[in-house]
Amino acid sequence: MHAFDVAIELLLASPRSRYEGRPSDGPLPAAGVEVHDEIEIRAGLGVVGDRYFAKAAHKAASVTLFAAESLEFVAETLALAEIPDAAAARRNIVLRGFPVDELRGQEFTLDSGLGPVGFRGNRPANPCAWMDVVLAPGAFRALRGRGGMRCEPLTSGRLSLGPAVLRVG
Repeated sequence: MHAFDVAIELLLASPRSRYEGRPSDGPLPAAGVEVHDEIEIRAGLGVVGDRYFAKAAHKAASVTLFAAESLEFVAETLALAEIPDAAAARRNIVLRGFPVDELRGQEFTLDSGLGPVGFRGNRPANPCAWMDVVLAPGAFRALRGRGGMRCEPLTSGRLSLGPAVLRVG
């Protein structure tokens, strides 16, 4: 097993989707507090309070991870004045320090000091046309292959913002 020092920069639990309908109509308003300092994850169910929690159709993809570096790539590629807001990507966990798109088919743990939480990276969290609206024009294309990973939680636990250890293998 290989250990990597990473940082958890964002934790999001959204009770409903904000990106419904046509992107040209804009996102729906946020449904209360969505960005948290700490989240609870339950094995086989997902992030407590998130729209995909305990949904059978999303069991293998109930938690999404995203690399903060992907937004830096978008900003550089599109010559943006600033890095887009990570919350707009609507991923549950934003990590810095590891290419999360490489976690497909891998079992791994993430430990922010509250005990390790186990996951399996199952499939890419492909970007959608909404990224051109909420991040920047051209972000949809720039995020191809960098949209993050949809994961199944294998163990229950809590994650918090800040330094963490990712163990893969």
